[in-house]
Amino acid sequence: MSHRILILQGHPDASEPHLCHALADHYRQGAEAQGHEVRVIELAALDVPLLRSQKAWKTDPLPDALADAQASIAWCQHLVLCFPLWLGDMPALVKAFLEQVLRPGFAFEYVEGNPLGRKGLTGRSARVVVTMGMPAMIYRHLYRAHSVKSLERNILGFVGFSPVNETLIGSVETMSEKQRNAWFRKLHEFGANAR
Repeated sequence: MSHRILILQGHPDASEPHLCHALADHYRQGAEAQGHEVRVIELAALDVPLLRSQKAWKTDPLPDALADAQASIAWCQHLVLCFPLWLGDMPALVKAFLEQVLRPGFAFEYVEGNPLGRKGLTGRSARVVVTMGMPAMIYRHLYRAHSVKSLERNILGFVGFSPVNETLIGSVETMSEKQRNAWFRKLHEFGANAR
Protein backbone atom coordinates (compact mmCIF):
# COMPACT_ATOMS: atom_id res chain seq x y z
CA MET A 1 0.00 0.00 0.00
CA SER A 2 1.39 3.40 -0.99
CA HIS A 3 1.76 6.16 1.61
CA ARG A 4 2.22 9.92 1.43
CA ILE A 5 5.42 10.75 3.30
CA LEU A 6 6.78 14.15 4.28
CA ILE A 7 10.44 14.42 5.28
CA LEU A 8 11.34 17.53 7.23
CA GLN A 9 15.11 18.00 7.02
CA GLY A 10 15.86 19.97 10.16
CA HIS A 11 19.60 20.47 9.94
CA PRO A 12 19.96 24.26 10.11
CA ASP A 13 23.20 24.41 8.08
CA ALA A 14 22.45 24.32 4.36
CA SER A 15 25.98 25.31 3.33
CA GLU A 16 27.16 21.70 3.02
CA PRO A 17 25.74 18.18 3.29
CA HIS A 18 25.64 16.62 6.75
CA LEU A 19 24.85 13.18 8.11
CA CYS A 20 21.21 14.24 8.61
CA HIS A 21 20.96 14.96 4.88
CA ALA A 22 22.35 11.54 3.96
CA LEU A 23 20.06 9.74 6.42
CA ALA A 24 16.98 11.53 5.09
CA ASP A 25 18.05 10.82 1.53
CA HIS A 26 18.37 7.09 2.23
CA TYR A 27 14.92 7.14 3.82
CA ARG A 28 13.55 8.90 0.72
CA GLN A 29 15.22 6.42 -1.65
CA GLY A 30 13.77 3.46 0.24
CA ALA A 31 10.30 5.00 0.24
CA GLU A 32 10.33 5.90 -3.44
CA ALA A 33 11.64 2.44 -4.38
CA GLN A 34 8.48 0.99 -2.83
CA GLY A 35 6.16 3.41 -4.62
CA HIS A 36 5.48 5.79 -1.75
CA GLU A 37 4.92 9.43 -2.63
CA VAL A 38 7.54 11.60 -0.91
CA ARG A 39 7.95 15.31 -0.35
CA VAL A 40 11.08 16.78 1.26
CA ILE A 41 11.28 20.17 2.94
CA GLU A 42 14.67 21.64 3.88
CA LEU A 43 13.90 23.86 6.84
CA ALA A 44 17.18 25.76 6.36
CA ALA A 45 15.89 26.95 2.97
CA LEU A 46 12.78 28.54 4.49
CA ASP A 47 12.30 31.96 6.01
CA VAL A 48 11.07 31.00 9.48
CA PRO A 49 10.39 34.06 11.66
CA LEU A 50 10.31 33.73 15.44
CA LEU A 51 7.01 34.01 17.24
CA ARG A 52 7.35 36.43 20.13
CA SER A 53 3.99 36.18 21.90
CA GLN A 54 1.12 33.81 22.55
CA LYS A 55 -1.19 36.37 20.93
CA ALA A 56 0.87 36.26 17.70
CA TRP A 57 0.76 32.45 17.74
CA LYS A 58 -3.01 32.44 18.15
CA THR A 59 -4.04 35.31 15.90
CA ASP A 60 -1.33 36.33 13.42
CA PRO A 61 -1.58 34.74 9.98
CA LEU A 62 0.82 32.00 9.01
CA PRO A 63 3.75 33.55 7.09
CA ASP A 64 3.31 33.06 3.35
CA ALA A 65 6.71 31.36 3.14
CA LEU A 66 5.39 28.51 5.32
CA ALA A 67 2.00 27.94 3.68
CA ASP A 68 3.26 25.14 1.40
CA ALA A 69 4.99 23.43 4.34
CA GLN A 70 1.81 23.49 6.39
CA ALA A 71 -0.15 22.15 3.42
CA SER A 72 2.37 19.31 3.09
CA ILE A 73 1.86 18.42 6.75
CA ALA A 74 -1.89 18.24 6.11
CA TRP A 75 -1.22 16.11 3.00
CA CYS A 76 1.08 13.53 4.59
CA GLN A 77 0.18 10.25 6.22
CA HIS A 78 3.65 9.79 7.72
CA LEU A 79 6.05 12.50 8.87
CA VAL A 80 9.82 12.09 9.22
CA LEU A 81 11.65 14.77 11.17
CA CYS A 82 15.46 14.62 11.02
CA PHE A 83 17.76 16.93 13.00
CA PRO A 84 21.00 17.05 15.02
CA LEU A 85 20.85 17.35 18.79
CA TRP A 86 22.10 20.82 19.72
CA LEU A 87 22.57 21.78 23.38
CA GLY A 88 20.49 18.76 24.34
CA ASP A 89 17.50 19.69 22.19
CA MET A 90 16.27 20.32 18.66
CA PRO A 91 17.92 23.28 16.89
CA ALA A 92 16.11 26.61 17.30
CA LEU A 93 15.14 26.54 13.60
CA VAL A 94 13.18 23.31 14.08
CA LYS A 95 11.37 24.64 17.14
CA ALA A 96 10.56 27.94 15.40
CA PHE A 97 9.21 26.04 12.38
CA LEU A 98 6.99 23.80 14.52
CA GLU A 99 5.68 26.80 16.47
CA GLN A 100 4.74 28.54 13.23
CA VAL A 101 3.06 25.67 11.37
CA LEU A 102 1.36 23.83 14.28
CA ARG A 103 -1.04 26.62 15.17
CA PRO A 104 -4.54 26.54 16.65
CA GLY A 105 -7.14 25.99 13.95
CA PHE A 106 -4.79 23.73 12.02
CA ALA A 107 -2.93 21.39 14.35
CA PHE A 108 -5.58 21.44 17.08
CA GLU A 109 -8.80 23.16 18.09
CA TYR A 110 -9.66 24.71 21.42
CA VAL A 111 -12.66 23.00 23.03
CA GLU A 112 -14.41 24.66 25.96
CA GLY A 113 -14.20 22.50 29.05
CA ASN A 114 -11.45 20.31 27.56
CA PRO A 115 -7.93 21.53 28.41
CA LEU A 116 -6.43 19.22 25.78
CA GLY A 117 -8.65 20.46 22.97
CA ARG A 118 -9.24 18.46 19.79
CA LYS A 119 -6.26 17.06 17.89
CA GLY A 120 -6.17 18.27 14.30
CA LEU A 121 -3.60 15.88 12.79
CA THR A 122 -4.86 12.46 13.79
CA GLY A 123 -4.47 9.49 11.47
CA ARG A 124 -0.78 10.26 10.86
CA SER A 125 2.32 8.53 12.16
CA ALA A 126 5.80 9.98 12.62
CA ARG A 127 9.45 9.09 12.99
CA VAL A 128 11.97 11.38 14.67
CA VAL A 129 15.60 10.82 13.59
CA VAL A 130 18.16 12.54 15.82
CA THR A 131 21.94 12.56 15.42
CA MET A 132 24.28 13.45 18.29
CA GLY A 133 27.90 13.52 19.33
CA MET A 134 27.39 11.60 22.57
CA PRO A 135 26.61 7.88 22.57
CA ALA A 136 22.87 7.41 22.05
CA MET A 137 22.73 5.01 25.01
CA ILE A 138 23.94 7.77 27.35
CA TYR A 139 21.38 10.21 25.97
CA ARG A 140 18.61 7.61 26.22
CA HIS A 141 19.41 6.26 29.70
CA LEU A 142 21.31 8.97 31.60
CA TYR A 143 19.40 11.94 30.15
CA ARG A 144 16.25 9.88 29.46
CA ALA A 145 16.09 11.37 25.93
CA HIS A 146 14.20 14.21 27.60
CA SER A 147 13.95 16.62 24.67
CA VAL A 148 13.00 13.95 22.14
CA LYS A 149 10.36 12.56 24.52
CA SER A 150 9.01 16.08 24.96
CA LEU A 151 8.83 16.55 21.17
CA GLU A 152 7.08 13.22 20.73
CA ARG A 153 4.56 13.69 23.56
CA ASN A 154 4.06 17.44 23.94
CA ILE A 155 4.19 18.50 20.30
CA LEU A 156 3.63 15.64 17.83
CA GLY A 157 1.42 13.57 20.13
CA PHE A 158 -0.51 16.62 21.32
CA VAL A 159 -1.63 17.43 17.76
CA GLY A 160 -2.48 13.82 16.88
CA PHE A 161 0.56 12.01 15.45
CA SER A 162 0.51 8.39 16.61
CA PRO A 163 2.53 6.29 16.79
CA VAL A 164 5.67 8.40 17.00
CA ASN A 165 8.85 6.34 16.71
CA GLU A 166 12.40 7.52 17.26
CA THR A 167 15.81 6.72 15.88
CA LEU A 168 18.69 8.02 18.00
CA ILE A 169 22.09 7.93 16.27
CA GLY A 170 25.00 8.70 18.59
CA SER A 171 28.78 9.11 18.46
CA VAL A 172 28.53 10.55 14.96
CA GLU A 173 32.00 12.16 15.04
CA THR A 174 33.72 8.80 15.62
CA MET A 175 31.41 6.63 13.53
CA SER A 176 33.13 4.27 11.10
CA GLU A 177 32.15 3.96 7.45
CA LYS A 178 30.72 0.52 8.23
CA GLN A 179 28.53 1.97 10.99
CA ARG A 180 27.35 4.82 8.75
CA ASN A 181 26.41 2.37 6.01
CA ALA A 182 24.50 0.25 8.53
CA TRP A 183 22.45 3.32 9.50
CA PHE A 184 21.89 4.18 5.84
CA ARG A 185 20.52 0.67 5.25
CA LYS A 186 18.29 0.98 8.34
CA LEU A 187 16.84 4.31 7.15
CA HIS A 188 16.35 2.87 3.65
CA GLU A 189 14.38 0.02 5.23
CA PHE A 190 12.30 2.42 7.33
CA GLY A 191 11.48 4.36 4.17
CA ALA A 192 10.52 1.25 2.23
CA ASN A 193 8.11 0.32 5.03
CA ALA A 194 6.88 3.89 5.56
CA ARG A 195 7.68 3.74 9.26
